[in-house]
Amino acid sequence: MAGIGDQGPRIAWRGASRYNTAIAMTNEHLSHRMHSVPGGSDPSVSDLLSVAIDAAYLAGRRTLAYFNTRLPVEIKADHTPVTQADREAEQVIRTCIARTFPDHAILGEEGGKTEGNPDYRWIIDPIDGTKSFICGMPLYGVLIGVEIRGKPSVGVVYMPALDEMVVAATGMGCRWNGRPARVSSLSRLEDSALMVSSITSAIARSDAFENLAGKTRIQRTWGDCYGYVLVATGRAEVMLDSAIKPWDIAPMLPIIQEAGGQFSDWSGEPTIWGKDAVATNGQLHEPVLQILKAEKPRQ
Repeated sequence: MAGIGDQGPRIAWRGASRYNTAIAMTNEHLSHRMHSVPGGSDPSVSDLLSVAIDAAYLAGRRTLAYFNTRLPVEIKADHTPVTQADREAEQVIRTCIARTFPDHAILGEEGGKTEGNPDYRWIIDPIDGTKSFICGMPLYGVLIGVEIRGKPSVGVVYMPALDEMVVAATGMGCRWNGRPARVSSLSRLEDSALMVSSITSAIARSDAFENLAGKTRIQRTWGDCYGYVLVATGRAEVMLDSAIKPWDIAPMLPIIQEAGGQFSDWSGEPTIWGKDAVATNGQLHEPVLQILKAEKPRQ
């Protein structure tokens, strides 16, 4: 477990006051902290994780400057909302990455592709759950994933309004606000808690959600990134997304796997590049997949 929460400054776990001058603090840290992790052509997983943690925290603090301020909302070509907070948070992340790893490739929801070393690709969502953010609901997060030679290897989720951070890296375990994170040990589907990002979208797709809901104990729409956080920290057993983009789930594969669970698309492939996603505590993955694979499409 050494290397997660034990080395270098982990500012997200120091309990900083949630609503202090977020923009000023972000700028100060960008100016003074981004050279603390050595770069180079072949950085360690620990180096990548260190930058990802700081970048997610700083971007999250930037979003808090706009949270519950009724800022203007734009609708993108894909009919999803975006705000100035999304764009500024992504720029914070890109600046953090570029100052330490200027040759790395980046894929961001708002900024698109930045070409670079294909061995290291950062995939970022500055605000996952923009609709929640716009409505003043705290269940939104900053997502950063890093692929090393095509394999998702580093993941960070920071929930700024809740001040919760879950991080993981391949072979280094998973931590939740500095403490070891582990999935639940429940082995019966009927005892489990099912999370979903959108019930309406899931129902519109097929009968899979209804069939799964009928076999679980509790169902909630504490979805988007927070559903995966709940699974990784043992507070829920199943998280379902019926339609996703890679930046929506980029950190989730290493986080769920390092916490002892399983992450895949609905066909069972462990990938962040599928059209859908499911995370479980591991013990329930096969019975959940059986239901998902047997779905009867509605569209």
